[in-house]
Amino acid sequence: MGHHHGHRHDHGHADTHQHDEAEPRGTASRRTLLAAAAGGMLFTAAAPGSARAAVTGTAAARGTAALAAGGAARASLITQGTTLVHADLHNHTAMSDGDGDPALAFASMRSAGLDVAALTDHSGVFTLGGLSSSEWKRTGTLADAAYVPGVFTAVRGFEWTHALLGHANVWFSDSYVDMSLAPGMNAFFGWLDDQDAVAGFNHPGREVLRFENFRHNSAAHERMVSLEMFNRTDDYLFEGWSSGMTSPLVACLNAGWRTGLTGVTDEHGTEWGHPEGKGRSGLWVTENTRAGVLEAMRARRFFATRVSGLRLDATAAGVRMGGRLPFTAGDVRFRVDLDRGPEWVGRPLDIQVLRPGTSAPEVADVITTTAGRITEFTVPLDTADGNWVVLRVSDPTRPNGSPGPTGHPSNDWGVAYSSPWWLQG
Repeated sequence: MGHHHGHRHDHGHADTHQHDEAEPRGTASRRTLLAAAAGGMLFTAAAPGSARAAVTGTAAARGTAALAAGGAARASLITQGTTLVHADLHNHTAMSDGDGDPALAFASMRSAGLDVAALTDHSGVFTLGGLSSSEWKRTGTLADAAYVPGVFTAVRGFEWTHALLGHANVWFSDSYVDMSLAPGMNAFFGWLDDQDAVAGFNHPGREVLRFENFRHNSAAHERMVSLEMFNRTDDYLFEGWSSGMTSPLVACLNAGWRTGLTGVTDEHGTEWGHPEGKGRSGLWVTENTRAGVLEAMRARRFFATRVSGLRLDATAAGVRMGGRLPFTAGDVRFRVDLDRGPEWVGRPLDIQVLRPGTSAPEVADVITTTAGRITEFTVPLDTADGNWVVLRVSDPTRPNGSPGPTGHPSNDWGVAYSSPWWLQG
């Protein structure tokens, strides 16, 4: 990275750690194996300590079923007080440019094993079949009918749609807005500032003006909570890079936004929730309710993946993903809980430590690990190199369909992204 300060790994739990060093790869300074086996806890962990976090009744049964089908248990091995829920927050129906009957969408997503689901049909005067006021009301009626607090959280949303600037999802608003009232980014952000909603940047970089190159707007700073890293089957880390554009992740976070990272199916067909390999999100909630989901989104306590049943939890200096690290420079100890149930135990994976770059993220380190373990490692971070850090989980045996610079460590297949941490000394 140019400001790399070497490593000091913490061996405070030497009885459970293995340590191995290998050759450098790409821009990574070294590859380190430093994993703590979860042992018997891996599949038998109880619900986290908070009573509110416990998933009860039907939800608990569905969690057990997901585990039996190849998914991971919902309790973190490294934090307490929250439970993992699987979410898809970006879906379309025949109320805009999708094919399916909206009355079937929520039931389809619940049957697919999702715990949280949103309908987000398009608004926008240039979008054929954009939402009408009656369809907006119908979306709310359908979401209310499907909502079972503690079991399945159905959310009404919409996709503000601009053919050149980009698309943005909005959740938990009482009304919707289109280009007739919000024709540009400032107008959209101004409208958003009057809501109790949260919003996110969709398929970032796909539209040519890229949200005015992610120009920051202080009024919307807290409300813009997400950036899609997986949309359908695509990894957006290097979107546009081959055409001379900056990585959307770098452009967004370097511009000053504090967005967590999501994966979505962006479903336009009739298989809501079911196709494997499309994006989805994992949220760490205190309860599976609309209030719990909204709180987790505001806290950026979620991750992006395109693998069903994945559990990813991570802390940096004891702070969970999406949080702030109260220092300007120093060695930071990361703990990562990464699991996808019995089928993935022992599967080789990499954890890439992404840091700010110019056109693509720098990679401060690549840690070799396997699924089904708690992985611990220490990386030096310095605000002189930028104020954010993201963990990217990847499969080193498969290529990235949209690669970046030659030799970049992230030219392999992305499995998941943690939400960022921000250094704030």
